[in-house]
Amino acid sequence: MTQKNQQILLARRPSGAVDERDFRLVETDVPQPAEGQFLVRNLFLSLDPYMRGRMSDAKSYAKPAEVGEVMVGGAVGEVVASRHPKFKPGDKVEGPFGWQLYALTDGKGVRKIEDRGIPLSAYLGVLGMPGVTAYIGLLDIGQPKAGDTVVVSAASGAVGGVVGQIARIHGCRAVGIAGGADKCRFAVEELGYDACVDYKAGRLDEELRRAVPSGVDVYFDNVGGEISDAVLLRMNAFSRIPLCGLISEYQHPEPRGLRNVRSLLVNRIKLQGFIVSDHLQRWPAALADLSRWVSEGKIKYRETVAEGLRNAPAAFIGMLSGKNLGKQVVKLS
Repeated sequence: MTQKNQQILLARRPSGAVDERDFRLVETDVPQPAEGQFLVRNLFLSLDPYMRGRMSDAKSYAKPAEVGEVMVGGAVGEVVASRHPKFKPGDKVEGPFGWQLYALTDGKGVRKIEDRGIPLSAYLGVLGMPGVTAYIGLLDIGQPKAGDTVVVSAASGAVGGVVGQIARIHGCRAVGIAGGADKCRFAVEELGYDACVDYKAGRLDEELRRAVPSGVDVYFDNVGGEISDAVLLRMNAFSRIPLCGLISEYQHPEPRGLRNVRSLLVNRIKLQGFIVSDHLQRWPAALADLSRWVSEGKIKYRETVAEGLRNAPAAFIGMLSGKNLGKQVVKLS
């Protein structure tokens, strides 16, 4: 092949907020597959909050990205050359291919995508890791019952947007929390939330109290910090909190932490952090249900699309500050 590969490397570990100088764009030769490998031309790159944690070398649930190496991340693409018995040129695939135009892989962690008339980028969002995260976190950990009130922070995001719709499918009242009138309007009018509280309006406690008059049975927490403290004051006895993310703290070297911890005790709340990759046995059922709900129109989704690999760092920084609506992806082709 005469094409060149472009890659974005982790140039340095950020201290505090991520900066575009933390990344470096390089050009390399396109690699050729050895026996048991295949080459993927990436078409869409996924940008997700967890990547901020991978940029740090602090102890975590996964190995950090290495300085000088390709930035970690999922992507969807097309097999263009193969010496692997289970993958052939033309196959559409999703996997941990990283921030680059071409990726060489042995197939570990890669899934084939069947042609169902659904855009490929959806397999990075509602039909990918974020959708499965929403499904497992809400249904397995949150365990909602019909009639429950489910509150979701970052309600217009890739995960939160799916959580609210699954809650509604299961007969729950879904209340979102999002930043800005436009995001709240999207959550209610397009995603079907029963109500949405705009935390940027400066009336979080008052508006939340009005939105959940019967209290909160399940709080799907994507953000932590002040928003989670406000929700803790509205939790019902024996309620559940699936702790999915802490995006309010990812850009700050000194975490704020929770202050209304007393509510966990007096309300006998179950709070459980979870990582979706710990639940691989649940992925097939989750993806089957999510695919059916998308096909039936019961789950809707929105994407924010950046154009070109070189714009991935700026799009990633924008996502961390809440500039995206729905799932953030980068179109590479």
